[in-house]
Amino acid sequence: MNKLGFDFMQLCQRNRDGSQTTQYQRSRSLRSISQQLQELGYRNMRASSLKPKHVTALIERWQGEGISDGTIKNRMAHVRWWAEKVGKTSVIPRDNTQLGIRDRVHVTGVSKAQTLDPRLEAVPDHRIRVSLELQAAFGLRREESMKLRPALADQGDRLVLQGSWTKGGREREIPIETDDQRAVLDRAHQVAGTGSLIPPTHSYAQHLKRYEYLLPKAGLSRMHGLRHAYAQRRYETLTGWAAPAAGGPVSSALSADQRASDQQARMTISRELGHEREQVTAIYLGR
Repeated sequence: MNKLGFDFMQLCQRNRDGSQTTQYQRSRSLRSISQQLQELGYRNMRASSLKPKHVTALIERWQGEGISDGTIKNRMAHVRWWAEKVGKTSVIPRDNTQLGIRDRVHVTGVSKAQTLDPRLEAVPDHRIRVSLELQAAFGLRREESMKLRPALADQGDRLVLQGSWTKGGREREIPIETDDQRAVLDRAHQVAGTGSLIPPTHSYAQHLKRYEYLLPKAGLSRMHGLRHAYAQRRYETLTGWAAPAAGGPVSSALSADQRASDQQARMTISRELGHEREQVTAIYLGR
């Protein structure tokens, strides 16, 4: 570990902002950044010596490697956290566009929806299998599907997520409307009992590492697509037609009444996915 990596480790230990997932991802990202800066020639750098040239060098490297704008934005969130903790917030412009990073929702028109298939059976851990099924059935994030306590969340006609399980600490409700959703929840009850989908003998971080180890071995990756599939199913249920990303009509082709239904459906889906803005649904549904 180089000096900068050591400083990052100390910063992360002293400042446990955000959820366990956020802390884990931040620590891993900063560890990688310390190695990249060393490879870029900044060999004796300390956390307190952050300068604009370091930020520029990182962004140029990432863009040169073909890293997507979304991933770069996530990495820059960790760099900004670093700058804040060492009193160097002025080093980084607030607007990503000043750094050459597109700071907007990017809609490709290509569906990223993903479904579970026979490869699920290749995952040997039954708790992880059920977590994946919960992601597919309710559009849950990975962390939410692990921390969920079915005995508390299952309210018969709806799933109630507590803030301690969700991103940003936002409580939300998701309707239970299909037999498939009920079957998945019943399996979750059997596995979790009165607890969560995390084994009682493991911490969330330990279980997450097992999840990240087992899924690639089973040929599964990028499971965020399960949320895309949930959003597209809900859209068709709420409107009566397929989402643009799933081959349905684009917004400009809708009638006035259809546009009203489209807007209402998008707001509903945004809340169910745990987002605050309707515009975010364009990533899942298309425009």
